[in-house]
Amino acid sequence: MNEPTAYSHRAGYESTAVEVHTPTPLTPVHTTPLVPMQPGTIPTVASVVLPDGRVVTGYAMEPAKPEPVATKSAVSRTAVNIALGGVGFLAVCGGLLMLTAFITALTALVTQLVILAAVIFGGWIAVQVFSASGHRGGTTVNIRKAVIKRNKFYG
Repeated sequence: MNEPTAYSHRAGYESTAVEVHTPTPLTPVHTTPLVPMQPGTIPTVASVVLPDGRVVTGYAMEPAKPEPVATKSAVSRTAVNIALGGVGFLAVCGGLLMLTAFITALTALVTQLVILAAVIFGGWIAVQVFSASGHRGGTTVNIRKAVIKRNKFYG
């Protein structure tokens, strides 16, 4: 494929073999961050012998503590919201019931006041009409002898 042909030659140039180098990937080195130590708290060096005979030397480290798992509540938030909505609805219904009772009582009071006014005003009118007290003015006509001839009144 990359071999020279008669057509790819230029005059005066010789063909040379091409070397291809493939890079070797480097493995990343994970370094632990340095923690500043107080002068009297440097831990002791520990050595561990592995089953194949190798010796590993290093500082003893505390095992990593897992993060606390968030506990899931026994009752879902949706159920709590529905329950709170029901409580609010019951509170509103109680208020509406009290409102209707207030309106009913107010209507009864207005009705009784109208009836009381009608009785008082009607009684006052009746006293004025049927009073037997003295004559209060007006025209008095005394007819002693009335003569009616041919539909005419002669008095």
